[in-house]
This record gives sequence, structure tokens and C-alpha cells, in this order.
Amino acid sequence: MQTHWHPLRIYLDTCCLSRFFGGQAQTRIRQETEVIRWIIFHFRAGRWVWISSDALIDEVERNRDLDQRFQIISWLAEAHQTVAVGVNEIARGKQLEVLSFEELDALHLTCSESGSVDIFLTTDDGLLGKAKRDSSRIHVHVENPCTWFQEMTENERTRDDR
Repeated sequence: MQTHWHPLRIYLDTCCLSRFFGGQAQTRIRQETEVIRWIIFHFRAGRWVWISSDALIDEVERNRDLDQRFQIISWLAEAHQTVAVGVNEIARGKQLEVLSFEELDALHLTCSESGSVDIFLTTDDGLLGKAKRDSSRIHVHVENPCTWFQEMTENERTRDDR
């Protein structure tokens, strides 16, 4: 039986991309930054597919820190696919807002659904908690980058041990 391998399709939200500019003295932030750096390396190497969205670009363009804004926008230019926010995404976003997701978070989730991502990564504990609570109502797996990386590493080890 032949199986078709497809590269992982990953959505990094604004919180992930902003980690590079946070207080790296905190262990959690430093660890998340390193995992995100590793993910971006895999995007650039063509191993994984970077999915972005117009909602993500819009949120980043609101950042008052010009250096941070320009750096993140330049990274987003490397994304393999940028999901447009259309009528369907707006309607789905409204459905997610009813579940108590913030407007931009709802649009990020909606765009990641439209982009058929395998994983939506965020360092936002509030968003992550809501996504876990409502996992049966959203159509994308949401995880913290470090937790996801740890799960990926453990799965690789399990496969290698067979």
C-alpha cells in the first residue's frame, strides 16, 4: 500500500511571531522562541508549508513598534500561502466570536481552517484555553509551539523505536 506524504501545513499566529521581541530572560519565552525559530527554519528549507492570512498581516500592521512590524511583515512575505479574508471567513469568524473568541483570534482560526492547516500554533494562553474548550467546534488543532514540538519529538522517537 502506497502512502502519500504531505508536508505539514502550519499557521503561526501573531503571538508566536512576536516572541522574538519578548523578554528572553524568561525561560518559557526563550524556549518558545527557539521552537519557533526551528519551525521557521523548516519552512525555509521547504520541509513544511507556512500558511499565513490577511488577518495576520492586518494585525501585524497595527503594531506601533515599527522595527517589530517591519521585521514580522518581512517574515510573512516568506509564507507559502496567504489565506484571504472573504465572505466565508467573515461568516465563520462571527460563529467563533459567539463562542467567546476575540474577533482577530476568530479570524486567525477561520483562515487556518480555510487554509487546511495541520496545526495552528499560539503562545496566547487565553486563545489556547478557549480552543481546547471548544475543540469540537473548531476545525483545526491548536497548540502551544513547545507542547507541539515535544509531542512531535516523542512521536518521532516512538516511530524510530519500532
